Amino acid sequence: MGQKKRKDAILRDPVRRRLLQLLTTKGSTLQAASIAMGRNEAYLQQFVHRGTPKILAEDDREILAEHLGCRPELLKHGRSFRLSTHAKRPPPSDAYSAPIGYSAVPEADVSMERAAEAWNGELRETGEAWLFADSFIRHRLRADPGDLWMIEVDGDSMEPLLSSGDHILIDASRTVPAPPGIFVIWDGMGLVVKRIEHVPHSDPPRVVLKPVNPAYDSHERSARELQVVGRTVWVSKRL
Repeated sequence: MGQKKRKDAILRDPVRRRLLQLLTTKGSTLQAASIAMGRNEAYLQQFVHRGTPKILAEDDREILAEHLGCRPELLKHGRSFRLSTHAKRPPPSDAYSAPIGYSAVPEADVSMERAAEAWNGELRETGEAWLFADSFIRHRLRADPGDLWMIEVDGDSMEPLLSSGDHILIDASRTVPAPPGIFVIWDGMGLVVKRIEHVPHSDPPRVVLKPVNPAYDSHERSARELQVVGRTVWVSKRL
């Protein structure tokens, strides 16, 4: 991989992008934060721009999070995150900030997943986030903020229920199509939205993938072959 491509790949990493955003909000620098961690002044410069180390150690995340006034999980490489209501929050202009009583839900980068040759089961972040009231998430959606992702719909197979440009909120902890519902799945080429129903009395279990648009056909598949990303629990539509 060329040096420019390698650098671009490093800076696409959501943790490194988030670190730079939080530093800007805090009014700090990579050098100052490195010193606050007890590291040499070039430590975070190398982490962000050279990819060394690949991930931050747990102790480093704890100390850096204290310096930034955020929760350590925001600096951890993983599927999702949410801000603690007890953490010191940056101003609301930051994409990952959330006022007390709200949680920031990351938006998944669907275009990057479609470009991938194979999906490793991890969603990637666009760098944007949506704010939802914690009470709405807990009581109306009955979900944990850390399990939620926002995904933009692409395609017309679910029209008129869902159209291209609509945004759906999915719960990544709910991957079993019982009861039937609208799910996001990996179809081998990209993330797609389909209604999934279990085939009664099938052994081994089979499911039917049903588009809403009558111009598209339904497909029956083995439940074991299906890579379900999450169940749709909320939708934002364009009018």
